[in-house]
Amino acid sequence: MNADAVADFLADQRDEAPEELQGLIIQFEDYWERKLWHQLTDALVDFFNNPASADLRLDFYKVFILKFADKINQLKLVDLGLKAATQCKDDRERLAFLSDLAKKVDNENTQDAFVYATVAAAKVKLQLRDPEAVRKDLDSAEKILDTFDSVETKVHAAFYETNASYYQAKADFASFYKNALLYLACIELSSLTPEERKARAYDLGIAALVSDSIYNFGELLQHPILADLTGDISWLRDLLLAFNRGDLAAYDMLSGHIDEHDLLSDHDDEIRQKIYLAALTESVFRRPPHQRAMSFATISADTKVRKNQIEHLVMKALSLGLVRGTIDEVDEVVNFTWVQPRVLDMSQIASMSQRLGEWGENVNKLGNWIEATGQDIWAA
Repeated sequence: MNADAVADFLADQRDEAPEELQGLIIQFEDYWERKLWHQLTDALVDFFNNPASADLRLDFYKVFILKFADKINQLKLVDLGLKAATQCKDDRERLAFLSDLAKKVDNENTQDAFVYATVAAAKVKLQLRDPEAVRKDLDSAEKILDTFDSVETKVHAAFYETNASYYQAKADFASFYKNALLYLACIELSSLTPEERKARAYDLGIAALVSDSIYNFGELLQHPILADLTGDISWLRDLLLAFNRGDLAAYDMLSGHIDEHDLLSDHDDEIRQKIYLAALTESVFRRPPHQRAMSFATISADTKVRKNQIEHLVMKALSLGLVRGTIDEVDEVVNFTWVQPRVLDMSQIASMSQRLGEWGENVNKLGNWIEATGQDIWAA
């Protein structure tokens, strides 16, 4: 298509476009004639971001943008391509479109744009149920990302979002949890709708509970998205907080929701073991470091685990790195030397404050005793 044909296309589009877009198309004509590619790109971004342009995007991309695609920022080119791809008739057409886009930006100096487009294509492959191809694309993208000193956050966000979706589809809950949190770290929560935030918070909470390797929910509990567990799913927030406190009574009150949720119900035994481990770590945490020699009977009382199963519970906690210490099987005593750091709620902070106060009093008493018993020495 020559310059005259482009001008004719823009003129036709201007006449047919909604009135609110006509001013932008006039700008396109001006910038195109003057070869002001940067200004033209920014105007196109504004155009594509307007919901009224939805039906026009694919034609604008194929007929107009591709005429000067090599002259503009390639990340912005991919952004425009992604918005245009939403108008493809189905996923297969969308995949072909995005695959061509990825090839177009696969140059030495535009690997960030290549990753961005490749991840978008992988997302469509996931919808088409081709997990092997998705994993291949994501692994390739990750290798390239690892070579960058810096890259725009939207590229990382796209990678983590698609990676999380892949792992969710594979029921790899720990990997989903990790990548979903990394995705949220790359975006502004305000960019998600309330429904999207609620759904993501829910999926993260469920993954934390059913994962066989996540025993500390601290990162999720500190994240603002936890506030979106409201209304009919507020029980999930309460359940996560109960786990963090090792609160067996609260768990028993909320356990009915586990039976109502198929995925949670399928992992009921593992979830119950998690709350026992949480109760154990909370019991150790509450005690001052010099009082962490605990009998099996004490642990049984704190965790509601039968005495003959205490050794197995402690060994599980030791193997997971939740606590450190030694087990005296003869005297049935566990000497704990360390407990995993945790996120504290207000009651736990109050308890720690009390312990610090007691420690301060003990230090003062020790100082007073030294001063009283060592007066002759100080005088000498």
